[in-house]
Amino acid sequence: MNEKIPDKRWRSRLVTEGLSRAPHRAFLRGMGLSDEDIQKPFVGVVSAAAETTPCNIHLHTQAAISHAAVSEAGGLPRAFATASVADSMSMGHKGMRFSLVSREVVADSIEAVVRGHVYDALIGFAGCDKTLPGIMMAMVRLNIPSVFVYGGSTLPGRWRDRDITIQDVFEGVGEVMAGTMSREELDGMENVCIPTAGSCPGQFTANTMAMVAETLGLALPGSATAPAVDPARHEIASRAGSKIVQMLHDGGPLPRDLVTIKSLENAVAVVAATGGSTNAALHLPAIAHEAGIDFSFDNVAAVFERTPLIGDLKPGGKYLAVDVHRAGGLPVLLKTLLDGDYLHPDCLTLDGNTLEESLADTGTPDGKVIRPLSNAISPSGGVVVLKGNLCPDGAILKVAGLKRQTFEGPARVFESEEECAKAVAARDYQPSSVIVIRNEGPRGGPGMREMLGVTALLYGQGVGEEIALLTDGRFSGASRGMSIGYACPEAAAGGPLALLQDGDRIKIDIPGRRVDVDLSDEQLQQRRAEIPTHKQARLGGALEKYAALVGSAHRGATTHSGNVEWEREVSDDDIIFPKE
Repeated sequence: MNEKIPDKRWRSRLVTEGLSRAPHRAFLRGMGLSDEDIQKPFVGVVSAAAETTPCNIHLHTQAAISHAAVSEAGGLPRAFATASVADSMSMGHKGMRFSLVSREVVADSIEAVVRGHVYDALIGFAGCDKTLPGIMMAMVRLNIPSVFVYGGSTLPGRWRDRDITIQDVFEGVGEVMAGTMSREELDGMENVCIPTAGSCPGQFTANTMAMVAETLGLALPGSATAPAVDPARHEIASRAGSKIVQMLHDGGPLPRDLVTIKSLENAVAVVAATGGSTNAALHLPAIAHEAGIDFSFDNVAAVFERTPLIGDLKPGGKYLAVDVHRAGGLPVLLKTLLDGDYLHPDCLTLDGNTLEESLADTGTPDGKVIRPLSNAISPSGGVVVLKGNLCPDGAILKVAGLKRQTFEGPARVFESEEECAKAVAARDYQPSSVIVIRNEGPRGGPGMREMLGVTALLYGQGVGEEIALLTDGRFSGASRGMSIGYACPEAAAGGPLALLQDGDRIKIDIPGRRVDVDLSDEQLQQRRAEIPTHKQARLGGALEKYAALVGSAHRGATTHSGNVEWEREVSDDDIIFPKE
């Protein structure tokens, strides 16, 4: 074991020192802790481990390794859990309303435990989509020494001599409905597409946000891409435990030293360069908000425009996270972008080095999974922000793998995902129409549901680029096609989608970054005067609180004012009763 950590004014002293803390120490002793243990810094080890999804079912094992490493390094690990709402299991029904809400629940619950118990540092293990940004948001909010650890992705399944993922099964449902695949074939894919624990293996939301965490500096360099079942995951967990104790010695770097406007722009560049999940454009402003940084779709759009697409990754490309790992991991992609002046070199990493220093000995792209800049897939990123009279604050479209660049057609307006899904399942739509799903935004849903079910059905029916989809809701990282989401302002907040009627002509111009309805400002104003104000049904519980507090998606759909600084040092003023 390392030498005893020098006595410092750890935050945890607030509950361990003095006469009035005898009851607190008694509770600690009730957990088997000794006098020596109580003098150590308290390190929270939070995990989203749960039997809710393959993404999280293995996290307890990794967290236990980190727990042991903290103890070995001279800290006192304190394990606790946070919530996980699995997008996989909540997709396509009303349970999805709780997916984005759970991001706030994760952040709030971690804040409550860490502040309530006055822990000195934090290690966080995440797997499913919303647990990643939720834990990162908590770390930035608390601004104590923190290490983020991703649990890793699943390996692909093998079916008929090819790799498949859950995306193939989602789209297979549409193919069965269209008569181009048999039910027996779909059953075969269902049984093999997820062969191990871990998150979805494409460049969907979890893997995108894992790369974001490493780029921001909240995660250990080189930790984003190892599969969940790779032995490297155990080494990463152990290294996180020893690293956090070292950071307590050194005083940082702290999350707000790492999350800056420059590192946020670097993270957006990685999303663009890999054709990552559109959800990153929602989560990065929310993470920035915790640090008091004004970061919106406008900031995201600027970086998307200047960053080339060099990662040939699913759903728009060919390869998976495990292929990125075999090609050298995220550091290779970062080094490629850095050498092309697409990243800020002076951002800090978790090791305390600059990004440029950290990548000094990194190898070169393999040319297939990660391409050199000279052979980029496209000169701008795989995700774009569109604006226009239907989304003046922006909307998001993943263009990686998209062949069609313009689209024009009549609107077919639906008031909810369920209403639309029934029509799509029955193929009750006209070719070249623009399906509009409104009242699915953060407030209007409430909860801003993902709609992979609808987009996958359309692709499975063979009309993925023949039908456009526009919504104030979200799309899964596995969605593809002409699927425009996150339209802001949302309909429930008086956004232009609330004014649309069946048959209105909508024009989508990807090169021009526009999505507009063929109506004059005067016509839109006249309609606005005629429509009733959106009224939310009484909800009760978490959804009611969320709908009352949540802000616009273009600024992260956050629920509080942000940038609250928690005092790093404990002063005598914090002690309500005299110490002796």
